[in-house]
Amino acid sequence: MLVIRKKSIILIPLLGVIFFISFYSQIENFFVFHPQTDFDMTPDQMGLQYESINFKAEDGTKLHGWFFPLPGKSPVIFFCHGNAGNISHRLHNIRELLKKGFQVFIFDYRGYGKSKGRPSREGVYLDGLAAYDYLRNRLGIPPDRIILFGRSLGAAVATEIAVQRQADRMILESAFTSTKAMARTMPLFALLSPLLPAHYNNLEKIKDIAIPKLIIHGNRDEIIPFSMGERLFEASAEPKAFYAIEGAGHNDTWVIGGRKYFETLKQFIHS
Repeated sequence: MLVIRKKSIILIPLLGVIFFISFYSQIENFFVFHPQTDFDMTPDQMGLQYESINFKAEDGTKLHGWFFPLPGKSPVIFFCHGNAGNISHRLHNIRELLKKGFQVFIFDYRGYGKSKGRPSREGVYLDGLAAYDYLRNRLGIPPDRIILFGRSLGAAVATEIAVQRQADRMILESAFTSTKAMARTMPLFALLSPLLPAHYNNLEKIKDIAIPKLIIHGNRDEIIPFSMGERLFEASAEPKAFYAIEGAGHNDTWVIGGRKYFETLKQFIHS
């Protein structure tokens, strides 16, 4: 009986680890994606001029976004948002960007807002590429006027686009290095993190991106460690810049940063 119990003590945790690794993609999706389908508000309610855009990903998934045009040929912020809510939760931020003279194109990943389907790692990459292609081919915006902007999860989408498409420059805000590295910061996954794949590997991809890069991170980010922003900056090739926002957490960078935040963006984009 003692031998059987010893085997059970070893076998049960081992089976648990095998189960975890086998279903890691589904587990990862559960923790990564927090979509909301209903809009909290629309651009009309804020008095913003916009176009409602419908397009499809390469796999046929129907997607939705908003384009906020301005007169002239000002740069376009290609806005890849974070993992929660939908595009309606970024409207106040978008209004401030418009005030600074930037056009904005923002879209929802599959499963978010009016976009169909269910989110996945491969899916959000396809969605980002499809949105970029719509901006280039249907709206006629050339690469030298496209500013890739990714916040949190959106930084992974923007980085993937920068690897596969052309743009003038890229801004990553509150970005993580990889989900494997994020797992090391979470007690639930820390012990198993050495066995996990390095999905959303921004740290590896950014080494090969030649366009100018601005890395932004709040020094009180409670979700993604500030050190990850520093590591992404260190791994980036020149030209690059780093903007640490004193007192900012994960979701309030542009609020805490205030005027300096938008002036930093403006200076980087027009430099």
